[in-house]
Amino acid sequence: MKPPELTEMDQERYHRQMMIAGWGEEGQRRLKGARVFVAGAGGLGSPASIYLAVAGVGHITICDFDSPELSNLNRQILHNDSRIGVNKAESARMSLTQINPSIEVEAAPSRIDADTVDDLVGEADIIVDCMDNFPTRYVLNECAVRKGIPFVHGSIWGLEGKLTFIQVPETPCFQCLFPAPPEKALFPVVGATPGVIGCLQAMETLKYLTGVGSNLKGRMLLWDGEDMEFTVCEVKKNPSCPVCGAG
Repeated sequence: MKPPELTEMDQERYHRQMMIAGWGEEGQRRLKGARVFVAGAGGLGSPASIYLAVAGVGHITICDFDSPELSNLNRQILHNDSRIGVNKAESARMSLTQINPSIEVEAAPSRIDADTVDDLVGEADIIVDCMDNFPTRYVLNECAVRKGIPFVHGSIWGLEGKLTFIQVPETPCFQCLFPAPPEKALFPVVGATPGVIGCLQAMETLKYLTGVGSNLKGRMLLWDGEDMEFTVCEVKKNPSCPVCGAG
Protein backbone atom coordinates (compact mmCIF):
# COMPACT_ATOMS: atom_id res chain seq x y z
CA MET A 1 0.00 0.00 0.00
CA LYS A 2 1.26 3.47 -0.92
CA PRO A 3 2.17 5.57 2.15
CA PRO A 4 -0.21 8.50 2.80
CA GLU A 5 0.65 12.02 1.71
CA LEU A 6 1.82 14.60 4.22
CA THR A 7 -0.36 17.59 5.04
CA GLU A 8 0.96 21.12 5.48
CA MET A 9 0.65 20.60 9.23
CA ASP A 10 2.71 17.39 8.96
CA GLN A 11 5.36 19.24 6.99
CA GLU A 12 5.67 21.84 9.71
CA ARG A 13 5.33 19.53 12.70
CA TYR A 14 7.94 17.01 11.57
CA HIS A 15 10.25 19.36 9.67
CA ARG A 16 13.25 18.99 11.98
CA GLN A 17 13.29 15.19 11.89
CA MET A 18 12.80 15.14 8.12
CA MET A 19 16.13 16.98 7.92
CA ILE A 20 17.88 13.78 9.09
CA ALA A 21 19.84 12.15 6.26
CA GLY A 22 17.79 9.38 4.67
CA TRP A 23 14.58 10.35 6.48
CA GLY A 24 12.98 13.11 4.42
CA GLU A 25 9.37 13.19 3.28
CA GLU A 26 9.43 9.55 2.23
CA GLY A 27 10.47 8.39 5.69
CA GLN A 28 7.81 10.55 7.29
CA ARG A 29 5.16 9.18 4.98
CA ARG A 30 6.21 5.67 5.99
CA LEU A 31 5.74 6.63 9.64
CA LYS A 32 2.33 8.11 8.91
CA GLY A 33 1.24 4.86 7.29
CA ALA A 34 2.79 2.61 9.95
CA ARG A 35 1.02 0.56 12.60
CA VAL A 36 2.89 -0.17 15.84
CA PHE A 37 1.80 -2.47 18.66
CA VAL A 38 3.13 -1.39 22.06
CA ALA A 39 2.78 -4.17 24.63
CA GLY A 40 2.56 -2.52 28.04
CA ALA A 41 1.77 1.03 29.15
CA GLY A 42 4.10 1.12 32.13
CA GLY A 43 7.67 2.26 32.73
CA LEU A 44 8.99 1.25 29.30
CA GLY A 45 5.74 1.71 27.38
CA SER A 46 5.39 5.31 28.54
CA PRO A 47 8.53 6.82 26.96
CA ALA A 48 8.47 4.41 24.01
CA SER A 49 4.91 5.31 23.02
CA ILE A 50 5.36 9.02 23.72
CA TYR A 51 8.31 9.30 21.34
CA LEU A 52 6.59 7.17 18.71
CA ALA A 53 3.57 9.46 18.96
CA VAL A 54 5.46 12.74 18.71
CA ALA A 55 7.42 11.37 15.72
CA GLY A 56 4.15 10.89 13.84
CA VAL A 57 3.58 7.12 13.77
CA GLY A 58 0.12 7.03 12.21
CA HIS A 59 -1.46 4.24 14.25
CA ILE A 60 -0.37 3.09 17.71
CA THR A 61 -2.13 0.29 19.55
CA ILE A 62 -1.17 0.26 23.20
CA CYS A 63 -2.19 -2.77 25.22
CA ASP A 64 -2.43 -3.15 28.99
CA PHE A 65 -5.15 -4.76 31.14
CA ASP A 66 -3.94 -3.22 34.42
CA SER A 67 -4.64 0.18 36.03
CA PRO A 68 -2.15 2.66 37.54
CA GLU A 69 -1.30 2.56 41.24
CA LEU A 70 0.44 5.25 43.27
CA SER A 71 3.64 3.18 43.36
CA ASN A 72 3.76 3.24 39.53
CA LEU A 73 3.98 7.00 39.21
CA ASN A 74 7.74 7.30 39.77
CA ARG A 75 8.24 5.93 36.24
CA GLN A 76 4.97 5.48 34.32
CA ILE A 77 4.77 8.99 32.88
CA LEU A 78 1.71 8.35 30.72
CA HIS A 79 -0.34 8.42 33.94
CA ASN A 80 -0.89 10.76 36.88
CA ASP A 81 -2.68 10.81 40.22
CA SER A 82 -6.05 11.50 38.60
CA ARG A 83 -5.75 8.30 36.51
CA ILE A 84 -5.32 5.91 39.43
CA GLY A 85 -7.88 3.14 38.92
CA VAL A 86 -8.34 3.93 35.20
CA ASN A 87 -7.23 1.25 32.74
CA LYS A 88 -3.63 1.92 31.70
CA ALA A 89 -4.28 1.46 27.99
CA GLU A 90 -7.13 3.96 28.11
CA SER A 91 -5.07 6.37 30.21
CA ALA A 92 -2.26 6.02 27.66
CA ARG A 93 -4.67 6.74 24.81
CA MET A 94 -5.81 9.94 26.52
CA SER A 95 -2.24 11.13 27.10
CA LEU A 96 -0.94 10.26 23.64
CA THR A 97 -3.93 11.85 21.91
CA GLN A 98 -3.28 15.07 23.83
CA ILE A 99 0.40 14.95 22.90
CA ASN A 100 -0.33 14.42 19.19
CA PRO A 101 -3.98 14.69 18.14
CA SER A 102 -3.12 14.05 14.48
CA ILE A 103 -2.40 10.33 14.96
CA GLU A 104 -4.70 7.42 15.75
CA VAL A 105 -4.21 5.77 19.14
CA GLU A 106 -6.09 2.58 19.95
CA ALA A 107 -6.41 1.40 23.54
CA ALA A 108 -6.48 -2.37 24.03
CA PRO A 109 -7.46 -3.00 27.68
CA SER A 110 -6.82 -6.72 27.37
CA ARG A 111 -4.56 -9.42 28.75
CA ILE A 112 -2.07 -10.72 26.21
CA ASP A 113 -2.07 -14.51 26.07
CA ALA A 114 -1.86 -17.28 23.50
CA ASP A 115 -5.57 -16.98 22.70
CA THR A 116 -5.68 -13.20 22.26
CA VAL A 117 -2.27 -12.16 20.96
CA ASP A 118 -2.80 -12.58 17.22
CA ASP A 119 -5.99 -10.52 17.19
CA LEU A 120 -4.52 -7.85 19.47
CA VAL A 121 -1.39 -7.41 17.36
CA GLY A 122 -3.52 -7.47 14.22
CA GLU A 123 -1.88 -5.88 11.17
CA ALA A 124 0.93 -4.19 13.11
CA ASP A 125 4.23 -3.69 11.32
CA ILE A 126 6.27 -4.17 14.50
CA ILE A 127 5.87 -5.17 18.17
CA VAL A 128 7.49 -3.11 20.93
CA ASP A 129 7.95 -5.29 24.01
CA CYS A 130 7.45 -3.09 27.07
CA MET A 131 6.33 -5.87 29.37
CA ASP A 132 7.61 -6.72 32.84
CA ASN A 133 7.08 -10.49 32.74
CA PHE A 134 8.56 -13.32 30.70
CA PRO A 135 5.46 -15.46 30.02
CA THR A 136 3.87 -12.61 28.05
CA ARG A 137 7.15 -11.92 26.23
CA TYR A 138 7.29 -15.54 25.08
CA VAL A 139 3.74 -15.23 23.72
CA LEU A 140 4.61 -12.01 21.89
CA ASN A 141 7.79 -13.56 20.50
CA GLU A 142 5.87 -16.50 19.04
CA CYS A 143 3.35 -14.10 17.51
CA ALA A 144 6.14 -12.04 15.92
CA VAL A 145 7.66 -15.19 14.42
CA ARG A 146 4.28 -16.35 13.07
CA LYS A 147 3.50 -12.97 11.55
CA GLY A 148 7.03 -12.37 10.28
CA ILE A 149 7.35 -8.98 11.96
CA PRO A 150 10.12 -7.50 14.15
CA PHE A 151 10.08 -7.53 17.93
CA VAL A 152 11.90 -4.79 19.88
CA HIS A 153 12.78 -6.15 23.31
CA GLY A 154 13.63 -3.93 26.24
CA SER A 155 14.00 -4.73 29.93
CA ILE A 156 15.31 -3.01 33.05
CA TRP A 157 16.44 -3.68 36.61
CA GLY A 158 17.40 -0.88 38.97
CA LEU A 159 19.97 1.22 37.11
CA GLU A 160 20.51 -1.31 34.32
CA GLY A 161 18.78 -2.08 31.04
CA LYS A 162 18.89 -4.35 28.00
CA LEU A 163 17.78 -3.81 24.41
CA THR A 164 17.78 -5.88 21.22
CA PHE A 165 16.04 -5.94 17.84
CA ILE A 166 14.62 -9.34 16.93
CA GLN A 167 13.72 -10.18 13.33
CA VAL A 168 13.57 -13.89 12.59
CA PRO A 169 15.11 -15.51 10.54
CA GLU A 170 17.86 -12.85 10.43
CA THR A 171 18.32 -12.88 14.20
CA PRO A 172 17.80 -15.13 17.21
CA CYS A 173 14.30 -14.98 18.62
CA PHE A 174 13.52 -14.07 22.21
CA GLN A 175 13.30 -17.75 23.19
CA CYS A 176 16.85 -18.29 21.86
CA LEU A 177 18.15 -15.51 24.09
CA PHE A 178 16.16 -16.45 27.19
CA PRO A 179 15.38 -20.22 27.08
CA ALA A 180 13.87 -20.12 30.57
CA PRO A 181 12.34 -17.29 32.57
CA PRO A 182 14.12 -15.95 35.66
CA GLU A 183 12.54 -16.41 39.03
CA LYS A 184 9.74 -13.89 39.49
CA ALA A 185 10.68 -11.06 41.83
CA LEU A 186 9.78 -7.48 42.70
CA PHE A 187 12.55 -5.49 41.03
CA PRO A 188 13.92 -2.04 41.93
CA VAL A 189 13.45 0.80 39.44
CA VAL A 190 13.98 4.54 39.17
CA GLY A 191 12.06 6.22 36.36
CA ALA A 192 15.10 7.40 34.42
CA THR A 193 16.11 3.77 33.72
CA PRO A 194 13.01 2.79 31.70
CA GLY A 195 13.17 6.33 30.34
CA VAL A 196 16.53 5.54 28.73
CA ILE A 197 15.61 2.06 27.47
CA GLY A 198 12.09 3.05 26.36
CA CYS A 199 13.52 5.93 24.32
CA LEU A 200 15.99 3.55 22.71
CA GLN A 201 13.13 1.17 21.88
CA ALA A 202 11.38 4.06 20.16
CA MET A 203 14.59 4.88 18.29
CA GLU A 204 14.98 1.30 17.05
CA THR A 205 11.34 1.29 15.92
CA LEU A 206 11.60 4.63 14.12
CA LYS A 207 14.81 3.57 12.35
CA TYR A 208 13.17 0.38 11.15
CA LEU A 209 10.05 2.13 9.89
CA THR A 210 11.90 4.93 8.09
CA GLY A 211 14.81 2.83 6.83
CA VAL A 212 17.36 5.11 8.52
CA GLY A 213 20.48 3.61 10.10
CA SER A 214 20.86 0.00 11.25
CA ASN A 215 19.11 -1.93 13.98
CA LEU A 216 20.48 -4.07 16.82
CA LYS A 217 20.05 -7.28 14.85
CA GLY A 218 22.01 -10.14 16.38
CA ARG A 219 23.29 -7.77 19.05
CA MET A 220 22.28 -6.99 22.62
CA LEU A 221 22.85 -3.54 24.10
CA LEU A 222 23.59 -3.55 27.83
CA TRP A 223 23.33 -0.25 29.70
CA ASP A 224 24.90 0.26 33.12
CA GLY A 225 23.42 3.48 34.46
CA GLU A 226 25.47 3.41 37.65
CA ASP A 227 28.77 3.76 35.75
CA MET A 228 27.13 5.20 32.61
CA GLU A 229 28.51 2.53 30.29
CA PHE A 230 27.02 1.06 27.13
CA THR A 231 28.16 -2.38 25.96
CA VAL A 232 27.02 -4.19 22.83
CA CYS A 233 27.54 -7.94 22.57
CA GLU A 234 26.78 -10.47 19.85
CA VAL A 235 23.90 -12.90 20.35
CA LYS A 236 23.42 -16.12 18.41
CA LYS A 237 20.53 -18.33 17.37
CA ASN A 238 19.82 -21.60 19.11
CA PRO A 239 19.54 -24.23 16.33
CA SER A 240 17.31 -26.29 18.61
CA CYS A 241 15.03 -23.41 19.61
CA PRO A 242 11.42 -24.67 19.81
CA VAL A 243 10.14 -21.39 18.31
CA CYS A 244 12.52 -20.51 15.48
CA GLY A 245 14.97 -23.43 15.26
CA ALA A 246 15.00 -26.74 13.44
CA GLY A 247 14.24 -28.81 16.53
